[in-house]
Amino acid sequence: MSFVPGLTLARRFHDEVVAPLLARRLPGLRYSAGLLDGGSELLGLDTARSTDHDWGPRTQVFVAAAPDAASVRAVLDAELPARFLGWPTRFAGGPTVRLGTVRADGDRHGVSVDELGAWLRDRLGVDPRIGLTAADWLATPTQRLAELTGGAVFHDGLDGALTAVRARLAWYPDDVWRHVLAACWQRVAQAEHLAGRCAEVGDDLGSRVVAAGLARDLMRLGLLTHRRWPPYAKWLGTVFAALPAATPVVDALTTALGPGDWPARQSGLVRALETVAGWTNGTGLTAPVEPTARPFHDRPFLVLDAGRFTEALRAAITDPHLRDRPPLGAVDQYLDNVDVLTRPGRARRVAAAVLPDRPPVVDSGPGA
Repeated sequence: MSFVPGLTLARRFHDEVVAPLLARRLPGLRYSAGLLDGGSELLGLDTARSTDHDWGPRTQVFVAAAPDAASVRAVLDAELPARFLGWPTRFAGGPTVRLGTVRADGDRHGVSVDELGAWLRDRLGVDPRIGLTAADWLATPTQRLAELTGGAVFHDGLDGALTAVRARLAWYPDDVWRHVLAACWQRVAQAEHLAGRCAEVGDDLGSRVVAAGLARDLMRLGLLTHRRWPPYAKWLGTVFAALPAATPVVDALTTALGPGDWPARQSGLVRALETVAGWTNGTGLTAPVEPTARPFHDRPFLVLDAGRFTEALRAAITDPHLRDRPPLGAVDQYLDNVDVLTRPGRARRVAAAVLPDRPPVVDSGPGA
């Protein structure tokens, strides 16, 4: 079978199989459909390699009420064809959020059916249609936002609800954006001098490890300044490199992480820091901050003094409650654990726990 990009396959599967089947068997059914639940194909980054797991003809169907879901599932279970464009539509193994790791004919198809609100609460911990607080935004990993605003909508028969949700999740409100950027620069400020200190005492490996952490933070910062949701680690470099302005930073970070000595590493870091600092000024979220590197006190290495950006961004926040928060940012800026970040209940509890002056979030719903 020749490779077909997953979104193309999913759209054709909906348009040529699922939609006609539902129209014939459940005429008048109001539903929306798309692919928003995860996978490299949502970012257009799947390849032939992706087809060895969690991949195939699939679609998500969203209905307005739970009883409708049962009727749709019954029709799909009974009447979906065995194959589409040569790919099996049914898979071996028990039910999972995505398709199973075994790509073979089986008894489980790739069309999920959910009431829209329940799916959103399970995916995000909140239904965006009722509004999003600053706390909701900050408790949501950017990978989830990238998935929901990536992918595609194939049909939106629920009065445009799915399209409206994606529009609402397109980007942060400005004050939340300022807070998240301030937290990014805070992380840089806390580490930017450490690579030089490690090198100074002969710890070249330690210096490289610090430089790699700074590179990750700068790549996330760069995406955020360009209003792009940073994806998780596998695709961070790919998505960052696709930014129209990314080439100078990619070159600089390649130097910083390459085989050169400390002076070469410092040169790369400084070029990357100064460029991303300029991008931050370009957002217009705060008055410009001088984006050039300078000595770290009287020590023989250069830093941006990134805390200046943190302070400027925080000072520009107009929401007093958000301005008073410590510059921790979104949950995936201070937490790097897949088993938490992929479970909204856990992520929201962690996000609440880092702010002891706020009442804890009580969440016993899906994803907990």
